[in-house]
Amino acid sequence: MAFDEPDSESLGRRDYLKYTGAAITGAALAGCTGSSGSETTTESETTEATTTTAAATETETETEPTTDETEIDSYTVSMVPVGDVEFESVPETWVANNGSWADMGIALGLEPPKGVWLTSRYHTQYYDEIPGVSVDKSDMVSLYQDGVSKELFYELDADVHVMDPNFLMNRFKGWEQGDVDEVAENIGPLFGNCIYAQHYPWHEDYRYYSLYEGFEKLAEVFQRTDRFEAFEEVHADFQANLAPVVPARSERPAVAVLWGVGNEPEQFYPYIVGDGTGFKHLTDLQVKDALAETDIKDFHGSRAAIDLETVLEVDPEVLMLRGYESMTKEEFQSTVVEYLKNHDTASALTAVQNDDVYRAGGLYQGPITNLVLTQRTAEQLYDVDEPLYDKQRVADIVNGEF
Repeated sequence: MAFDEPDSESLGRRDYLKYTGAAITGAALAGCTGSSGSETTTESETTEATTTTAAATETETETEPTTDETEIDSYTVSMVPVGDVEFESVPETWVANNGSWADMGIALGLEPPKGVWLTSRYHTQYYDEIPGVSVDKSDMVSLYQDGVSKELFYELDADVHVMDPNFLMNRFKGWEQGDVDEVAENIGPLFGNCIYAQHYPWHEDYRYYSLYEGFEKLAEVFQRTDRFEAFEEVHADFQANLAPVVPARSERPAVAVLWGVGNEPEQFYPYIVGDGTGFKHLTDLQVKDALAETDIKDFHGSRAAIDLETVLEVDPEVLMLRGYESMTKEEFQSTVVEYLKNHDTASALTAVQNDDVYRAGGLYQGPITNLVLTQRTAEQLYDVDEPLYDKQRVADIVNGEF
């Protein structure tokens, strides 16, 4: 709903959150085209057509401050590209750019963000794997609604906006530096870095952060570094457990990661496994990329689709398809996989014939969802049948029992 912007008296009510960093202005406008069946092909300029199929339940995590009731001193957290951001109190409400940052907040035991870029891309059903952890996103707002309006930011009235300001200014037409500065000054600071992939031209002149580097920064913002450190221990144990289950390269299957267009896909957007949190489960498992040594161009650079005939030329041993995370395993098998089995060309694929077609995981991963997706992928690719991380330990950290 549109409404007037706050007047000069109300603009001063956020003085306790001081934005002292300057966002780097992006250079190039990154456009997107294309659509798919279950999800949009990228975080696109059209609203995603589907919603998450898993029924979300009300969150059982509660916000638990790490400080006592006395006032804390102001503190500053620094992150590229926003610079130094000073906080005079711990933020209570927030919005997140995507599911990566949202999941970090859940891992810290925070209430879910009031909004994310597209709620349908925040796959809360992953929390079903963690006992006693769930997220209700029924009241969560999609920031992108055929554009992103400042009025929506005023309406959400968040204490901090966990997103890269350059994403706002370069991902679609509409926002400029003045808009970012207005939100930071009148509502709450922006704090974030676009870390899920490393392909945007406007991100070439400043650093990226790994998942756990970004996670640590967010923990500093919310003054919950103790939970971050506990998750670091879980992650270290997890990494140690991964090492013996990853076969030698010569024994690993060749995997093609593709984004299927529709539930009866005949076109696919190819993803070369690369850096960024969106590929962490694949890189941690040292997945052998069937597309990496071909002439096929990565979708991030080409925005081009390939057809089934091209996929057959590569004939990967395993197909991992993105765009279907809103489906259950059973729904994916009975729709997408069944269609491929009955298709004249697709049925000739080795992966289809051997029942090695899987969902590839979402684009946005935080510390919890990465554990869930890496476990799932290890089971799919390497026939792992033992748990690689302690689910109860994860639940205990989220709930402040550590």
